[in-house]
Amino acid sequence: MLDDVKLQQWNQWMQTLSTEELTWIHGYIAGKLSTVTQSATQLAVNNIATTTKKITIAYGTETGNSKKVATDLATKAKQKGIQTKVVALDQYRLTDLPKEEYFFTVISTQGEGQPPEAAKKFYDHIHQNGFKIPNMKYGVLALGDTSYPLYCKTGEDVDIQLQKLGGNRIVPLQKCDVDYETDANKWFDAVINSLFTADTTNTAIVEAPKPVVTEKKPGKKIYEATVLTNINLTATGSTKKTYHLELGADEIDYLPGDSIAINPENEPEIVNEIIAITNIDGNKTITWKSETATVKELLLKKINIRYLLEKAVKQYITIAGNNEIPTTRTDLIDLLRKYPLNATQFEEFLGSLSFIAPRIYNIASSPAAHGSEVHIIALQDTFLEGENIRKGLCTTYFESKKEGDTIPFFVQPNKRFRLPAADKDIIMIGPGTGIAPFRSFVAERDAVGATGKNWLFFGEENFTTDFYYQTEWQNWFNTGVLTKISLAFANSSKEQPKVENKLLQQATTLFEWIQNGAYIYLCGEKDPMSKAVENTLLHIFSTIGNMDEDAAKKYFEQLKTEGRYMKDVY
Repeated sequence: MLDDVKLQQWNQWMQTLSTEELTWIHGYIAGKLSTVTQSATQLAVNNIATTTKKITIAYGTETGNSKKVATDLATKAKQKGIQTKVVALDQYRLTDLPKEEYFFTVISTQGEGQPPEAAKKFYDHIHQNGFKIPNMKYGVLALGDTSYPLYCKTGEDVDIQLQKLGGNRIVPLQKCDVDYETDANKWFDAVINSLFTADTTNTAIVEAPKPVVTEKKPGKKIYEATVLTNINLTATGSTKKTYHLELGADEIDYLPGDSIAINPENEPEIVNEIIAITNIDGNKTITWKSETATVKELLLKKINIRYLLEKAVKQYITIAGNNEIPTTRTDLIDLLRKYPLNATQFEEFLGSLSFIAPRIYNIASSPAAHGSEVHIIALQDTFLEGENIRKGLCTTYFESKKEGDTIPFFVQPNKRFRLPAADKDIIMIGPGTGIAPFRSFVAERDAVGATGKNWLFFGEENFTTDFYYQTEWQNWFNTGVLTKISLAFANSSKEQPKVENKLLQQATTLFEWIQNGAYIYLCGEKDPMSKAVENTLLHIFSTIGNMDEDAAKKYFEQLKTEGRYMKDVY
């Protein structure tokens, strides 16, 4: 603000100037202000670079999403002049935790609230060891899926435990759903903002940290699909039952590589037995975890009554007042048959139960080839539970569905399992029902006229009964869409040939394809199949590529970084 004398002089002088001179002065002053602002801002950035020693971003991942997020966030930090170390939690030296000044974790949740395998040592370490981290400033970014009842549970646990150990949370816990990019970036903006606030006293330039705000997203779109086809793919004589379902839905939006999530319903016979044992009124309307419906409707469509969590069984013991009940996981009906509850006790116990978790199935159809249809393949899971033979809940649900019935589902995008450019070659490794996305891939490439080569590795028990979509693969091979196919079937032999053995048999050609830019895709059972395949690929890189162990691992990591090795395992 000018004083009165200077303001009077300024006004008198301004009256003597022409329009052109006034325009020049305006530009000159604007330029001066810009220079001053830039200098001050750069000073603030420099303050961070010089006063913040370093930050660590540690990630725990199962599918690769946490690693991608951590790497992207580290790039943003380095652009701000912040020294940043990125490390996987399975490679992180746990004894360094008390030495950390700024520690940020990106971690996903698996299954029923468990940490990913790569983060388990870290998770156990912070929960089981009595060390303190009073100098640590930290933040946690949790990746998860709102379809599951224990959404982002691992991230919640880590956030709470770091605080219990004496850490200072400088940004709120951020939970991210499947579409995590926007929320992750907002969270890290808050992280950087907190670092500026912590490391500079120039409050005129640097704003105070703001809480992480998550925009409310619209819910997942639920498609009410009509069952068009429901058949058993396996032929007579097979030891398996594998369903192929074709579902029709209007304006379905998905891409090859995506999955669908289906919430199965419990068996009506079991629900009726539960109501009979407890003598509860099945038509009574109650509110359960924000859901208002009759007891019977909730038991049929919402409440998980299969393979109860251990904490639910312990609550059952408390309500029943019977400490002789074993705490092992079991079905609700088995508990009630041996240790029945009355209606009042049972209604109280319902609050301990969780939602039915959706079952995820890789899409086996192509938007370009199959239009407004979604196809899936599902192997019926049969297993012993005590002395009882049980079947998987969702395949039992499928078994009851006839043509014309409806099945609700939502699409679960998988941006980390996408087809490359049309002229790129692909190698698809998918034993068992892991073949599903590759039927989608090849059907799509056939429909759009992609020029890249396609090579399938597939294995199952018997060529005659268990070669899923055999006629389609033969047609694609005969027309040149499928360039190569390598099969592993046990037939009548005692030891089933593994798909990794076929990789070894084709090692030279396989490595040549990879060297020429081919993309590798793996889908199917996580353990032991996926680990065996990855070990085999490392062996091929070493032997055919003439690499030592470290070089082979670096080569494999480079393929992952380039997005040329992608997996979807379960």
